[in-house]
Amino acid sequence: MREPVDLRRQRILAAVQARGTARVRDLADELQVSVVTVRRDVEELTREGRLARGHGVVRSTLPDREAPAETGGAAGDRVAVVVPVRHSYLTETLHGARTVLEESGLRIALHLAPQASGAERPLVERALADGAQGLLIAPRWRGRAEEAADHEWLAGTGVPTVLMERRPWRGSALHALDSVCSDHWYGAHLAVEHLVGLGHRRIVFATRHDSPTARSLRAAFTEIAGAHPLVEQWAWTLVSPEAGVDGPYTADETAEPPALTRKLGATAMVLHGDVDALMIVQRLAEEGVRVPEDCSVVAYDDVVAGLGSPPLTAVAPPKAEVGRMAAELLLQRLSEAPGTRPGRRVELLPRLMVRGSTESLSGQLTELSAGHPTGQPTGQPTK
Repeated sequence: MREPVDLRRQRILAAVQARGTARVRDLADELQVSVVTVRRDVEELTREGRLARGHGVVRSTLPDREAPAETGGAAGDRVAVVVPVRHSYLTETLHGARTVLEESGLRIALHLAPQASGAERPLVERALADGAQGLLIAPRWRGRAEEAADHEWLAGTGVPTVLMERRPWRGSALHALDSVCSDHWYGAHLAVEHLVGLGHRRIVFATRHDSPTARSLRAAFTEIAGAHPLVEQWAWTLVSPEAGVDGPYTADETAEPPALTRKLGATAMVLHGDVDALMIVQRLAEEGVRVPEDCSVVAYDDVVAGLGSPPLTAVAPPKAEVGRMAAELLLQRLSEAPGTRPGRRVELLPRLMVRGSTESLSGQLTELSAGHPTGQPTGQPTK
């Protein structure tokens, strides 16, 4: 599923305003879209008065006092922000951080990390060489090995650093680094309690497993469903074949979510993230399975979940607020002497947005659960 147009244009606007000027071709490379697509977006943003066009160049229309300069300026007036390219979830986090930093008068140097292992390190090193005095970063970290490889150098940047939506594991080199993150355990709790409250007792959890958020969610669902007295049966699987890199996985853990739902006789699913959830709902419709009449669905992320048919009930982490709080924490660090305060690990609570993809379980067998009589309550633990 393609990235929504409005999100792509927001990212173009953020990139140009962070630099003052940008080449159309560079923007196309960073966003991994065609030059024609960027030109079309720039034309629309220009008509709205939000950008100014030149020959192959785009300029910010912010007043000079607000627009970030390319060079010069006093030492300590630049913050490097490093986020993955083509990541709509973290785009919202970026906008939250940008608002705080611009209001403070600090210049922002935005760096978009490509989809490659270790892509963040050279970007951070370049930013530090250019004089960045602080760092906000959300590494991609598709697997545990990638995360471990970044711990040592990221812990030793020598400048105040705040992780956004990343929670390093206990005892690691980054354990004491400042971080602001959504409480994904609580988000999983909201999803399970919502479905159980509607009468659902058999649930499939289909999530990604290629980011720290994805791994946190799997652990949370395993703990919550396994201990819940009203959950009779549950199972976990990858939401799509390319969504896991750590492995190995069992046959059920790589099964297609609709097939696993039929096998379990489940009447509800929790799917991470939005795009994968929308694709699975489309697949269910093609197989004659109605949402929510035959199967209730909860998405996790709430970036585009509300655009589905039906609009998907979703857990909404406070994405923009994570960025705002991370930026505020970084500003505090920049204003105080190093080591004067202990490291801070801030967690913010997600919300549940109830829409049309969940409803109470009827007393009749649904299409998915037909032929699957309920036996003794059993949990289905995962590895």
